Amino acid sequence: MARDPILTFTDKGIYCPAGDFFIDPWRPVDRALITHGHADHARPGHARYLATDLAAPVMRHRLGDICLETIGYGEKLNLGSALVSFHPAGHVPGSAQIRVEVAGEVWVASGDYKLEDDGLSTPFEPVRCHSFITESTFGLPVFRWQAQKDVRAQINDWWRASIADGKTPLLGAYALGKAQRLLRLLDPEIGPILTHGAVENTNAVLRTQGIDLPDTVLVTAETKIADHPGALVLATPSAFGTPWARKFGAVSTGFASGWMQLRGVRRRRAADRGFVISDHADWEGLNAAIRGTRAENIYVTHGYMDIFTRWLNSQGLNAQVIPTEFEGETLDEAEA
Repeated sequence: MARDPILTFTDKGIYCPAGDFFIDPWRPVDRALITHGHADHARPGHARYLATDLAAPVMRHRLGDICLETIGYGEKLNLGSALVSFHPAGHVPGSAQIRVEVAGEVWVASGDYKLEDDGLSTPFEPVRCHSFITESTFGLPVFRWQAQKDVRAQINDWWRASIADGKTPLLGAYALGKAQRLLRLLDPEIGPILTHGAVENTNAVLRTQGIDLPDTVLVTAETKIADHPGALVLATPSAFGTPWARKFGAVSTGFASGWMQLRGVRRRRAADRGFVISDHADWEGLNAAIRGTRAENIYVTHGYMDIFTRWLNSQGLNAQVIPTEFEGETLDEAEA
């Protein structure tokens, strides 16, 4: 006799009947287990939240005075007849995969994840399970990330070249996760690093958690680029082309995203430079993560769902598409 699934897919989000909770729900619910603090996964309006202790500060910064319970990686919690634990996803600081066990059957909802150790997030750990819910943001073979040392060299060379050309380099990235990775890659010997308010506010939260970041200067209404010779400006992509950005005069624009792998995206963004770096797994990372779970059933969410699902099935896995309201990585994300 077939057993009911441990996790079901509803119009509010991923639901666990045995524990009466949702994982990353996109509509208000009573109890929400949250994988990480990005806006498409941690939304306002839930009565109760549960997240890792490392994700909590950013969530409180973004969502305000919420009813938030925290849990450490690997700790076990009984919710109804479900046994729940959170495990590192390597996506951004505090991000987690959520393991749910009921009567010996294990499901894992991975949220967003990457296998590369970025030096900021707790590195990804594969979790053995029977069923695995995976993203597929970059689920095409064309997406293969470069080594971080190579991206570091490319960005710093562009910074130097922009200054030599009399332009201010304006670099766009997510305020949470990507911006801090870039800060760790930038060479402060070249010049000062100026930041958009959304980036600097997130920096401040992460610094209070002991995350080491280089010195930055918040851009205010009084900031004059002439007072910061050789500076690079780090901002959210939504700030590009606004009066805020025009105060820097002649700029060279750069975007840091996995989407920069595609030339067409670079052209549409009219970016002077595109740097291929992502907080999501690339093609090889997605496949390696799935193999590491040894899961019998794979549920594929946001991204190249149909293509990636067909690939997994061709490899002998039992995979199916699950539509969700998660967005993955976009070029216009402006994490506040």
